[in-house]
Amino acid sequence: MRRESARPFTIFVALLRGINVGGKNMIRMSALKASFERTGFKDVTTYINSGNIIFKTKEDDARKLERNIERMLSKEYELECKVVVRRFYEIANLVDGLPDNWGGDARWKCHVIFLRHSIDDGNILDVLRPKDDIERVVYRPGTLLWSVLISDAARTAMVKLPGRKISQDMTVRNLNTTKRLYEIMKKMSDA
Repeated sequence: MRRESARPFTIFVALLRGINVGGKNMIRMSALKASFERTGFKDVTTYINSGNIIFKTKEDDARKLERNIERMLSKEYELECKVVVRRFYEIANLVDGLPDNWGGDARWKCHVIFLRHSIDDGNILDVLRPKDDIERVVYRPGTLLWSVLISDAARTAMVKLPGRKISQDMTVRNLNTTKRLYEIMKKMSDA
């Protein structure tokens, strides 16, 4: 059995669901950073005000990290918030594997929907039933790539997603945020 000190650090991003959205679940990123540091995470960095926290840890079990972060949020902020945790290589594979034409047209809205392990299944599209005539939704392990012409965004099946129970097990980031998280994690990896 390896000792804890012998484990290398792994870079993760924690994506908190529903933080600082519409005036609800308001948490300052500086407070959140301090909470992650008190929890034992290293090199903690936050990105924008929507619950994106990059950190290093010797713990390699993403599900265990999600549970620990959720407990911390409940204890310190009385916030029952679901968290999605991804390793650096998972974000790198996601960004490197984006379709070449995805996000290159300003008329389109492009989002990455990060799925918790409980709903991470290729059959999720059968449950969500996107409108193929106006929106594009592609399953990739751990994520859905969703895009729509901005002019059609209000008519999509995905716009009704927040009212469905399944939405509690996913969190959404726009394409630019996803790419920026990758850049921050890469810089941390290169350091």
